[in-house]
Amino acid sequence: MDLAYIPSPSTGVIDLGPIPLRGYAFCIIIGVFVAVWFGNKRWVARGGRSGTVADIAVWAVPFGLVGGRLYHVITDYQLYFSEGENWVDAFKIWQGGLGIWGAVALGAVGAWIGCRRRGIPLPAWADALAPGLAFAQACGRWGNWFNQELYGKATDVPWALKISEGPNRVAGTYHPTFLYESLWCIGAALLVLWADRRFKLGHGRVFALYVAAYCAGRAWIEYMRVDEAHHILGLRLNVWTALIVFVLAVAYFVISAKVRPGREEIVEPGAVEDVAAAAESGDAEGVETAEGTEASKDTKDSKASAAAEGGADKALKNAPKADGDAGPVDAVEASEKNGTAETAKKG
Repeated sequence: MDLAYIPSPSTGVIDLGPIPLRGYAFCIIIGVFVAVWFGNKRWVARGGRSGTVADIAVWAVPFGLVGGRLYHVITDYQLYFSEGENWVDAFKIWQGGLGIWGAVALGAVGAWIGCRRRGIPLPAWADALAPGLAFAQACGRWGNWFNQELYGKATDVPWALKISEGPNRVAGTYHPTFLYESLWCIGAALLVLWADRRFKLGHGRVFALYVAAYCAGRAWIEYMRVDEAHHILGLRLNVWTALIVFVLAVAYFVISAKVRPGREEIVEPGAVEDVAAAAESGDAEGVETAEGTEASKDTKDSKASAAAEGGADKALKNAPKADGDAGPVDAVEASEKNGTAETAKKG
């Protein structure tokens, strides 16, 4: 008897009146929202305009969905084009089946188009998006839980996933590979955030690190899965894909660090112009403030000068006389006294 396990939902669809809310699609939508929201915060912190990430996502997301579905259909074509299968099911994306490799590849094409239209570098935009994309994957993987798919080998561990009887699946408890990958994506996102903050990565190296970290986890998680897949030299196709993409990501990271070290100073020229205009407006106020400060300083200097002159006169009057010497004021007084004495004598 199982003492503990992760239950699977009895259905992957919740009917909100005439509108069916599918758990798989809901998780994907939440993931997209998280990626855009978090990516926007990072883009603004890098010096870009708020809203640019969302504008480019308008291009990247549809391309990514198409790419992800194409990769899944091509690599699992037997599910749709073999005898007894309905090829129309290839278009039913809500039933599950998105390949991350195709989603990222074709999504990058859409992002490139969006970046080109905005005149910003794709690597900088990808760096801003990378951690949010990892968090989005962590959310999206829970869609597999709703559909009771992509689980691992049978197990009796306390965190085993309980699967019910259904089409192409046998009831039992299995490794929750969807949960393993979700947690791994969160760890990859935190790693990328730490590395970017610590080493000031740029020119696409943040994105490359995310890809390498994800592939490292995907390789061993994929190896645990028991769903039908094509094999090459005894390894699942997605394991080979993860290994190849990992090598490419690491190579890009190393070469990029040598060719273009450091981080981009300007990621969105239009944002720089906005800052310059705001700074120019702020400088006008600063000039007025500076002028007021200078005038105040001149007034204080004038008062200080007058006080100094008055003090000098007073000091001059009270200055002590040396023997045989007369101070200027005493000389004047002596002259006046001598003149008075002369007049008295003559009188």
